[in-house]
Amino acid sequence: MSFALYIVGLLVLLGGVAWGLATAGLGSTYIAIICLVIAGLGIMGAVARTRAKDPS
Repeated sequence: MSFALYIVGLLVLLGGVAWGLATAGLGSTYIAIICLVIAGLGIMGAVARTRAKDPS
């Protein structure tokens, strides 16, 4: 799968999480922190899964 597809999925996930947390009444600072953590983990996962394999 391509890196761009992972990023699109990550953005959809972040939007849903932020919307859900805002609906639950959580403060914007906490929403931003949670979204940044999820974004960091998602980007690291996308890079790890889509990087070129090292030749043997």
